[in-house]
Amino acid sequence: MSTTWERLEGAALSLARSGPIKDRLADAYRNHLAFVRAEDLPVALREEFRACHDALTRERPLRGEDAVRATVRKMSSSEADEVACSVVLLFAAIVRESATGEAYAALGLDGNGAHNAAALNGSALNGPALNGFNGLAAAARVKNGAPQVIAL
Repeated sequence: MSTTWERLEGAALSLARSGPIKDRLADAYRNHLAFVRAEDLPVALREEFRACHDALTRERPLRGEDAVRATVRKMSSSEADEVACSVVLLFAAIVRESATGEAYAALGLDGNGAHNAAALNGSALNGPALNGFNGLAAAARVKNGAPQVIAL
């Protein structure tokens, strides 16, 4: 079973392939976005996801097609570009959200910056106890010093 993160990644990769934008957009929806539930996304991203979903399913289908095919068929290329950009931005946002959450967890903080006692006494860390707040950059360090994600 794929996670929401993996589904959004798959949609972004579908959009990055060659071919007409409308075909790539329909493929991204059918094979990936259709399986994402707004409730599985962080609250801050749900409205944008619903807007993408609505933008891709707003038209009534003709016989032999689905709502996505009907909607994409009626879109201009620039509209399709805008929706595709929204999908890629959603994926980028969930990656950032995930990285921030992992950084907080590595520091022994909850999402609001409060300390987690288990992490502070060293039981949740693979090293000595954390003495004070060193900022999120400390948690962003990866084994062997290699970054997992490079932000541009």
